[in-house]
This record gives sequence, C-alpha cells and structure tokens, in this order.
Amino acid sequence: MLEVRRLSADHGQLRAVHELSLSLEAGRAHAVIGANGAGKSTLLRAIAGLHPPSSGSVLLDGEDITREPPELRVTRGICLVPEGRRLFASLTVEENLLVGRHRAAKGPWEPGRVYELFPWLRERRRQPASQLSGGEQQAVAIGRALVANPRVLLLDELSLGLAPKIVRQLYELLPRLLETGMAVLLVEQDVSQAMRVASRVQCLLEGRTTLEGRPRDFTPAQIEAAYFGLRTEKE
Repeated sequence: MLEVRRLSADHGQLRAVHELSLSLEAGRAHAVIGANGAGKSTLLRAIAGLHPPSSGSVLLDGEDITREPPELRVTRGICLVPEGRRLFASLTVEENLLVGRHRAAKGPWEPGRVYELFPWLRERRRQPASQLSGGEQQAVAIGRALVANPRVLLLDELSLGLAPKIVRQLYELLPRLLETGMAVLLVEQDVSQAMRVASRVQCLLEGRTTLEGRPRDFTPAQIEAAYFGLRTEKE
C-alpha cells in the first residue's frame, strides 16, 4: 500500500534521514524506533507531505505522491497524528474532531464512531480541548485522524508524556484498527510497546536504518545495539 524508496530529508545543513526505504501493507503495523534525533518524526512528516524530501520517493498504491501537498494526501487516505497532539486548545472536543473531516476521504469513520471507540468522549464533547488530560488529548488527536478515514495512519510518539496505564489503553486500540484493513506506521521511543503491536520493526540511528525485520527475529541485545549504535559480541 505505502512504499518509501531511498528517502532523504534535511534540516538546513543537517541530513535527518539518509536514503531510507520501507514498505507497509494493509492491515499491518510497522514500527520505527530510535532515540531522540534519530530522524523518526522527520520521516513521518515527509510521508505526510509536511517536510519536503531532498531525494527519494513516496508511493501509494504504486503511484508516486512525493510532490503532492499534504491536503491531497489526506484525501488519498494518509493521515498523521503528530507528536504533541497539536489540538486546537480553544475548540471543543467535537470541534477538534470535525476539523479532521476537512479533506476527508470517503469511509465509515465519523465522530459518532469515534465516540464508540472512546465512550467517555461523548460526555465531554462540548468541553474545550485545553481542559483534557494528556491521555484524553491523545485520544482526541487519534479521533481527529480517524474521521478523515485514513488508509494509512501515521502515529508519531503515541506514548510521549503519558502514564503507562494510558499508554497500554491506547495501544490496545491498534489491533482493532488493523482489523479494518488500515495500515499503521508508528514512531515510538517505547520499544516494548512498539515490538508488541508491530508486524515489522525498523530501528533508526542518525537517520539511517540499523535494524529491520520481524520483532520476533531479534534478541533484546540486538535491539539495544541497533538503538544505541553499540557493537554486538559477534562484531
């Protein structure tokens, strides 16, 4: 469904992503892990059309969309839940959800279905987003992306700044989304959560892939070495 070919992206003179490639199938989750500064968020922003790549390409269903604007990618079904939620603090929960309907693709997701996914949201739909906790705001951010009816959902640091209990609750939702045929590309520093939900994992270090494959094929020591750039005993 989604393919990234030899993508590079810069921040000024700094190369944040170096010729990175990945592919994502419908109904599967692909986790990109790595420490701060590894290039994870830049990768997602480039896929979403918010950061122009310096080289390489992004393809959806085999069609090159590398130069398409972000609003057209939303219509095609690529939606980003950004790091830090980025809600409109002065708008209500429901108004934030309705923002996600702008440029939405055709599909089954609308605010009512989000309320079924997060039942407590219905009771608080008239409250300003600024009055919600971090975990509640993350749920609204996910809901805002879902009402755009994504085929590819990009999740940037889902667990950032949240209590472990809330993180577990949010991750429990992902299998339900995958069952609908949605593809999920998630960026995460919480390696254990990412490894549990993903079909494939890809570790970045300074913008380069240091490890890629099925989570079950790697030992904790191999993951640690790839994450921190350490040498393994075999090396």
